[in-house]
Amino acid sequence: MTVHTDATPQPRAAEPTPTSIRASERALAPDLGRGLMLLFIAMSNTAFHLWNSEYGPSGWQPVNGSWADHTVQFAMIVGLDLRIYPLFAFLFGYGMMQLFLRQTAGGTTERKAVGLLRRRSLWMMVIGFAHATLLMAGDIIGFYGLVSLVLGWLFLRRSDRALKWWIGIAATLLVVLSAQPVVTTMLSGGDLGSMGDAGADPGSEAFGAGKESWLAAAGTRTETGLYLMGLAAPLVLLTGGCVIFLLGFWAARRRILEEPGRHVKLLRGTAVVGIGIGWLGALPTALAHVGVLDIPADALSESGPLFTLRDVTGNAAGLGYVALVALFAHWWTRRPRRRGAKAITAVSAVGKRSLSCYLTHSLLFAPLLAAWGLGLGEHLTSASMVLVAVGVWLVTVAGAYALELRGKRGPAETLLRRLMYGRGHGNKSRGKTEIKAEIRT
Repeated sequence: MTVHTDATPQPRAAEPTPTSIRASERALAPDLGRGLMLLFIAMSNTAFHLWNSEYGPSGWQPVNGSWADHTVQFAMIVGLDLRIYPLFAFLFGYGMMQLFLRQTAGGTTERKAVGLLRRRSLWMMVIGFAHATLLMAGDIIGFYGLVSLVLGWLFLRRSDRALKWWIGIAATLLVVLSAQPVVTTMLSGGDLGSMGDAGADPGSEAFGAGKESWLAAAGTRTETGLYLMGLAAPLVLLTGGCVIFLLGFWAARRRILEEPGRHVKLLRGTAVVGIGIGWLGALPTALAHVGVLDIPADALSESGPLFTLRDVTGNAAGLGYVALVALFAHWWTRRPRRRGAKAITAVSAVGKRSLSCYLTHSLLFAPLLAAWGLGLGEHLTSASMVLVAVGVWLVTVAGAYALELRGKRGPAETLLRRLMYGRGHGNKSRGKTEIKAEIRT
């Protein structure tokens, strides 16, 4: 045995380099959740390209069409609008904390790990703004890039106790600020139906899908993109809307999605209560939309109380959807024989390449639907547009599955990794034998 004395030079350990997750380490629930989420996002985003339709007071869903169209509109209001983005926000926060913990567990200092995520957030802002300007006004990449830039700096290194306190503060702030206008109006004896402004420009106008000039549409999209990053994202941070991201941080520290079997009771309660609150919160608007309830248009507008109710309760629905996916993943992985394994693998492959698939949506449906492109949005209705959204999503499923079989990352993920880590962390492939074994099991 060699004994080192003070005079004996010690070998200097190599400084750890940032690492990323290996495919064999990935949990099913986050990727499956992102894959399904992208289907719902495609359905939500394509609704804004029905540029020849008559939109309701909020400008989110058309009011014209057949019974099939009204059925789709009702389902979208209750289950998707303002409910899918909280699901994405939770998974985004969860993935952020996963990456931070993985880096520090591999020997990277906390400061360097935060710096890595800071670079990721900055590049997401660049990619998101380019996406908004070129194709999709309602881009969320840049929005989440700015939010994650601030939250990563403030909360990634916080203790569990501090994180819980800030989750409570953010949730309280969100509820109080959302309820304050309603409470003030009620106490003053005002009419809730007069709150809001149905005469404001509908939200669909911000997408510029009805403009025949791509340049004019690009101007509208740029304004919308700047609004989302420059105003909407800071408001989310200041008004408590970031609580869903922070809950993702907290859940990742407890490995809730990696180990759903240890949290079945929590997941069941979250699924039932969260989805119940989310759907009930949107039900009055959905019933008014199809003519069952008579509610003033001002109250249904984007600045009205019912829109605020949908927005706040949408956070609960997003959490409920995450919990439901985690429960499914727990059930699925315990099955001795898994029929449909290829389908689950294909949807999860979309989740692994969520950035590439999200951008591909716009590459497909923006030129197809917008007036400056082929203009098919003029002739479609809510029901037929859902079929287009599903078709676009299936194209990304096929592409992602093909890349999965080859062990390749998506092109956008490869680019972002190189921007984050440098050239040494490009598109490393996995062996086909390993991938096929995962699909079979």
